[in-house]
Amino acid sequence: MAAQIVPLSPDDPRPDRIRQAADVLDRGGVVAIPTETFYGLAVDGFCTAGLEAANRLKGKEAGSPVLLLLSDRTMAAQVADDLPETFHALARAFWPGPLTLVVGASRAVPRAVSGGRGTVGIRVPGLALPRHLAAALGRPISGISSNRHGGQPHRNAADVFREFPEGVDMILDGGPTPGGAPSTVIDLSGDRPRVIRPGTLPVTVFAPFLPDLQVEHA
Repeated sequence: MAAQIVPLSPDDPRPDRIRQAADVLDRGGVVAIPTETFYGLAVDGFCTAGLEAANRLKGKEAGSPVLLLLSDRTMAAQVADDLPETFHALARAFWPGPLTLVVGASRAVPRAVSGGRGTVGIRVPGLALPRHLAAALGRPISGISSNRHGGQPHRNAADVFREFPEGVDMILDGGPTPGGAPSTVIDLSGDRPRVIRPGTLPVTVFAPFLPDLQVEHA
């Protein structure tokens, strides 16, 4: 069945349409959503069937870890049992925003999210829509890019529909997305914090919080 396309504002989404999309996720469905950069595939972060369905659509390996998007920083408690103080300091300073933090995953996190690594990447996005969707669901949602593995990312709903004429249950059409650099990713799960993907936020802004930050990429 072809995806239902639902228009809404990504900055001020209508609650009834967010509720409609959250109900799809709660049933294990896949919803394409705009993000701060490109469109993504959202599923319930605790639904293994939904996560596997999204990976199949992308043609992505099942063992790849999946980013989770949160409604706010308190939702991190659902996926991590023992968050370091540096996490709280960074979350207060940079969320909502383009910073992904990798932390030790709790046992509740599906293997389809952690990829069996014992960690999970989480972010509170700057755009209102995914935050509202996670809040309505009551659980984190996936932040999987909507393009097929190795393909070009999508900047509008029409491209998502052409790429996935079937398999996506709903597309939230928030208009064209701006594109741009991805979020900066910092791993806090080891003995020393490290940057594992440079992104929108320059590494220098983290110096007051992480004086021993290790940078693996130029």
